[in-house]
Amino acid sequence: MKKWNVGILGCTGMVGQRFASLLENHPWFNVTVLAASPRSAGKTYEEALGKRWVLDSPMPESMKNLIVMDASMVNKVAALADFVFCAVDMKKEEIRALEEAYARAECPVISNNSANRFTPDIPMVIPELNSEHLAVIPYQRNRLGTKRGFIAVKSNCSLQSYVPALYPLSKFGVSKVLVCTYQAISGAGKTFESWPEMNDNIIPYIGGEEEKSEQEPLKIWGKIQNGEIIPASSPSFTAQCLRVPLSNGHFAAVYCSFDKKPLKEEIIDIWRNFSGRPQQLNLPSTPKHFLHYYNEDNMPQALLCRNLEGGMAVSLGRLREDTQYDYKFVGLSHNTLRGAAGGGVLLAEMLCAEGYI
Repeated sequence: MKKWNVGILGCTGMVGQRFASLLENHPWFNVTVLAASPRSAGKTYEEALGKRWVLDSPMPESMKNLIVMDASMVNKVAALADFVFCAVDMKKEEIRALEEAYARAECPVISNNSANRFTPDIPMVIPELNSEHLAVIPYQRNRLGTKRGFIAVKSNCSLQSYVPALYPLSKFGVSKVLVCTYQAISGAGKTFESWPEMNDNIIPYIGGEEEKSEQEPLKIWGKIQNGEIIPASSPSFTAQCLRVPLSNGHFAAVYCSFDKKPLKEEIIDIWRNFSGRPQQLNLPSTPKHFLHYYNEDNMPQALLCRNLEGGMAVSLGRLREDTQYDYKFVGLSHNTLRGAAGGGVLLAEMLCAEGYI
């Protein structure tokens, strides 16, 4: 099997660290370049982070002594990698410009950032759900004037806790959805040590999160027309997003209605048997069972279920009829694994397996 040389842009942040951890000993990918802001450039990865390594697993030995490069030195970084993962912390317009610069340098970008999620010819992919959106890449390359370079993005981390449950039910005509998400502090790149205000606390606002939670699913449901992904007009989503005192794991309480109401047993059967393109391709990071449904009333629980199948599976439970919507249920996903770096690695695996990289 061919091995690809890869880079991590924004390697010092929490998601960048998670990329590093996941890519250690990856069967397909070999990390050859780490890049971050100018203040980290020129230092070894270990020196650049100091005591700021926040994961439970140790820093990969193979990366400790890699010299961190300046991410803005596009041609120098791109020359060392077949493609890059992007998890930089910058203003949106700066991220858009940086990602496009790498793509134009013929270095594909798999991005964890939101900056390019609504660029019409950039696919925003949850690999099990809308892999067909990758077909827009040739149109994007035509616009950029590239042969290899392109940008592909993953969706917002909170979507992973409810969109994978709803999308497979599309044949029943999902019409409207109300979702309340309860999001871990690692979603803000924080730990309890760095954010002590979150101990014994809930903050009922996450900037920009509700708009993403309502609008991004419509691109997932969208169709390619004339070289662009046109967002769907339905289902209609309304969302409320809260930050809760949890280290990892995003929860969703979901209420949904259908054009043609399915039976409860039909829904559970679809969930338990659902698989997508990653399962067909047997990609290295693919969960064997993407959607897990629990019959117990007190499940899923973040502490018990967030690391299911390496943190790449989605846990569902408490499906029951509702008095105002057809059904309600809860969902759980690991926000920095399935929701961020893990979802990015799986997307990269699919792009390689499908011949886009």
